[in-house]
Amino acid sequence: MIRKSAHALDDKVKFLRNVSLFMDAPAAILEKIARNLKHIKIEQGESIFHKGDRMRALYIVIKGSLQVHDGEYIFSNFDENDFFGEYSLIDEETRSASVTAIIPSELYELSYEAFSDALEGEPLLARSLLKGFVKRLRDNNILEERLTKRTLDIQKQKNEIIRERDELENQKKELVSLNNTKDKFFSIIGHDLKNPFSTVIGLSELLLDDFDSFEKERLKVFIEQIYKFSSNAYALLENLLQWARSQTGKLKLAKNPYNLKDVVEDNVELLNGNARQKNIKINYPEDSAYWHFDINMISTVMRNLISNAIKFTEENGNIDINYEERNQKLYVSISDTGVGIAKKDAQRLFKLDVNPSTIGTSDEKGTGLGLILCNEFISRHGGEIWVESEPGEGSIFKFYLPAGGE
Repeated sequence: MIRKSAHALDDKVKFLRNVSLFMDAPAAILEKIARNLKHIKIEQGESIFHKGDRMRALYIVIKGSLQVHDGEYIFSNFDENDFFGEYSLIDEETRSASVTAIIPSELYELSYEAFSDALEGEPLLARSLLKGFVKRLRDNNILEERLTKRTLDIQKQKNEIIRERDELENQKKELVSLNNTKDKFFSIIGHDLKNPFSTVIGLSELLLDDFDSFEKERLKVFIEQIYKFSSNAYALLENLLQWARSQTGKLKLAKNPYNLKDVVEDNVELLNGNARQKNIKINYPEDSAYWHFDINMISTVMRNLISNAIKFTEENGNIDINYEERNQKLYVSISDTGVGIAKKDAQRLFKLDVNPSTIGTSDEKGTGLGLILCNEFISRHGGEIWVESEPGEGSIFKFYLPAGGE
């Protein structure tokens, strides 16, 4: 509740002398103004006026402290001998902000009517006060400009901090990814690549030392083992080199028109020896399928998917390769009659950090790196790869390549 009380005239005049706006006013004029001042007390949290009000009055702070604000945004504070609301004495604009007491405060109020009455017949005083208003407006504009600049600087600093934080977060993710890649490489080199070479060296050493003591059938078994483990090691090395090149940015996408049938035939021929060892039949269409793609990348994808299908298919099984153009996309599928994949493993097949490696139906070993390469190479083409499978019911690996060349 705002309360009004009376102060002695001399006290008011003396007080006005310390207010910058009235310092140069003659004593008679100050007395005239002082007679029209109303003493107001307000409690903490009370407002003199709110934004949008049309009250026309000047306010001078006797003691206490008040805050100029628009909602929660604070413009400035007014303390002892400060004044505000002077522009309402010369125009009828609504209040542009609210003024609220921070602590219990006392003020003088000079209404528009009392101000007009005091200036009647006093042109020099009117000019002096107007000059004071103009100076105050200029000072406020300078202050507002500085506050605006400071606000912009703070926002710029805040945006920079956010940008640096996001950059650090991205760097952290990259470091985690690099660390996973490093761990994967060490795992492959230290274990998966070492094992087939150890087997090949062991079998070769055995043949060198006791070749004449082995029967023909036994020699054939040894040679088949050497072939199998050498082939696995070669395929693994090829995937490692491809992966290394892709991670260092040296493997660039180069799309050109090719016939997918040629890519399928080349890889089936390459892997047919592995398929024949398990009496697996590989079927694919006779139709051509011309499309824009990077032949090295897509050949790597087909080689890995066919090799995996052979690896996880039992003897006397079947592998079917199909492709068709649909909705400006080339869809490719490789299905097998193999052991199938559990759903929890299927969701992790294309992730480097959790990629599971499973032993094939004839104890073939792998690292899971091939599917990581497949995923990356298909993604670079703007396509997608996925698997549909149930344990014991075989698997269908599918991917599509969108239309368009570079």
